[in-house]
Amino acid sequence: MKTNGRFIAMIICVLIGAVLFGLAFAGTLDEFWSGMGAGLMTVGVLRIVQHFRTRNNEAYREKVETDIADERNQFLRNKAWAWAGHLFVIIASVATIALKVLGQEQLSMAAGWAVCLMVILYWISFLILRKKY
Repeated sequence: MKTNGRFIAMIICVLIGAVLFGLAFAGTLDEFWSGMGAGLMTVGVLRIVQHFRTRNNEAYREKVETDIADERNQFLRNKAWAWAGHLFVIIASVATIALKVLGQEQLSMAAGWAVCLMVILYWISFLILRKKY
């Protein structure tokens, strides 16, 4: 997505967040949606500010572009995703057992399905990457 596309996406994000927050504040939606709206507005506004800073500040733009393209940072990002995936599977697996023991059947099933989904996504990714590299 180009820079202008990202900018438009963030404006839409802010607008959707404002609508959700407004509807929740008016009592049409519950408090979950007010939190979702506030989060969308916050992320959208911060990304718009970052967009203008990147566009108007040459030194900052060069720093951001260098950080994105740097091989060490790419390696660290990939490693962090790997750790996050491993930790998620371990935590969700423990939660599946703990919730089952506590009698929380639906939550236990949800955690178990989340583990299954992660394992399936891992294997699909592995098979695709094995053919690519």
